[in-house]
Amino acid sequence: MRATNLTLLTDLYELTMMQGYFKNPTDQVVIFDAFYRTNPCDGGYAVCCGLSQVIEYVKGLHFKYEDIEYLRGLHIFEEDFLEYLAGFHFTGDIWGIPEGTVIFPREPMLKVVAPIMQAQLVETAVLNMLNHQSLIATKAARVCYAAKGDGVMEFGLRRAQGPDAGLYGARAAVIGGCVGTSNVLCGKMFDVPVLGTHAHSWIMSFPSEYEAFKAYAEMYPNACTLLVDTYDTLNSGVPNAIKVFQEMKESGVKLTKYGIRMDSGDLAYLSKKAYKMLCDAGFPDAIISASSDLDEYLIDSLKQQGAMINSWGVGTNLITSQGNPAFGGVYKLAAIKNAGEKEFTPKIKLSENTEKITNPGNKKIYRIYDKESGKIRADLICLEEENYTEDQDIILFDPIETWKKTKIHAGTFTLREIMVQVFKNGECVYNDPATTMEIRDRCLKEQATMWDETRRLVNPHQMYVDLSDKLYAIKSKLLEEMSWNSLK
Repeated sequence: MRATNLTLLTDLYELTMMQGYFKNPTDQVVIFDAFYRTNPCDGGYAVCCGLSQVIEYVKGLHFKYEDIEYLRGLHIFEEDFLEYLAGFHFTGDIWGIPEGTVIFPREPMLKVVAPIMQAQLVETAVLNMLNHQSLIATKAARVCYAAKGDGVMEFGLRRAQGPDAGLYGARAAVIGGCVGTSNVLCGKMFDVPVLGTHAHSWIMSFPSEYEAFKAYAEMYPNACTLLVDTYDTLNSGVPNAIKVFQEMKESGVKLTKYGIRMDSGDLAYLSKKAYKMLCDAGFPDAIISASSDLDEYLIDSLKQQGAMINSWGVGTNLITSQGNPAFGGVYKLAAIKNAGEKEFTPKIKLSENTEKITNPGNKKIYRIYDKESGKIRADLICLEEENYTEDQDIILFDPIETWKKTKIHAGTFTLREIMVQVFKNGECVYNDPATTMEIRDRCLKEQATMWDETRRLVNPHQMYVDLSDKLYAIKSKLLEEMSWNSLK
């Protein structure tokens, strides 16, 4: 992980608000929740990602001399506030959901409990990191689900919106399920497999396609995937690839990782024809890889058409999350505690749009699993002081359509709190020991806890995210008070 100081990676209004709090002193400690309202890509879930970078960001929070000088040059900040910033450090608490965990709308991905100026400052960077990486991890999970166990390679660096999007997007794609990436810097930084073949320019730089294939095979006999669509896939590319494979075999090379890649044309038709040609030549185990502007819907369609493709390179549509370019996560105030108070006072944001009304208070999340299948039954958002056990019945109800209720009987479910404490009094107390590939494994196991109805690509079942009775009562009371106040 790069130890880069990103303290100024913030919106200006975070700093102007900080100065406002500084000039109007307050000892308020606040709770902010980072969450999202709607699943990306019209899906049934999202994959939490980006916490690792958030941890590095918070660890490195401090204003350097040149930062202070830059802010001074804006002529909107007073000297006493700049002096405060010069000694700034984060002293609060943070809870978060570990990377690779599947998540659902309205539940906090991250909870910040800190003095108001500190909690305000981190908003922009936290959302930037969680939003982008969770979006790409979710898109990757959908693409890999469509591939039904085939390897999916992330190939999007050249189409990403900048180096950081390509770098952290590739990591997120691997966490979501990709087997590796073409991004070499990502491979180095996060210890993930780097993958790739060659370009059409390699073929075109040789006198003939056969000579290009032969030269490549001689250099990389144990990872020989040949791009066959430069001139004519079925009449030139595949026959020349077969010729090279036969020569390798005759020379004593043990063919292990070898095959062909197609980057254009009717991939369903071409892959079936190429597979037959490879089988007839004695190479039924050759990999048939495809790229060419793939996404989850096209892969799913090719699967339904019987395409003989078992490896997929997905670039633009994955790294940019084509069709859903933003995750939509928000960061909202949930509670305030003034100096001398022992308890937090819940706060709520109202909106004409029901889905934008926030959940107040200091909260935690229980995930409820069906004991027999291990699948997720629901998530329950409750207050921090509430505790649930597996030996008691739990009654769930939809917080919006409250007449929808269900009772989960004791002994039929298991429980897990899905948020962990990340920072305590400004010190990091959570360092995920997992490597990126281990987080990927965790994510695959997490995805397996969802019902297929929730994972399907079109019109998926939406997982239940319910509120405890106590939390719902507080929310209802605040809504009622706000409604009466508006009438006065």
